[in-house]
Amino acid sequence: VSNAIYYPGYGNSGIIVFNTNGSGGYVAFDAACPNQKAGSCAAMTIKGVNAVCSCDKKEYNLFTGQGGDGTYPLKQYRIQVINENLIRIYN
Repeated sequence: VSNAIYYPGYGNSGIIVFNTNGSGGYVAFDAACPNQKAGSCAAMTIKGVNAVCSCDKKEYNLFTGQGGDGTYPLKQYRIQVINENLIRIYN
């Protein structure tokens, strides 16, 4: 289950793509900390099935994009699976 990959140079601070079930289920989130001013923090890091904000160390679940304590969720992108080797990520 689940592997996360960080793609720099896209979105606000890069994009994290996460395989949710090992058989073609994907989600994509912006790697910017959602509770910080844009550009004020380094990109989030991947820690297992969570993304961690470099500024406040809050963790966000990569299955849902939700954080713990009522924080804003991660910005989610749409995913279109083109074939087994190609997915499209868009707003």
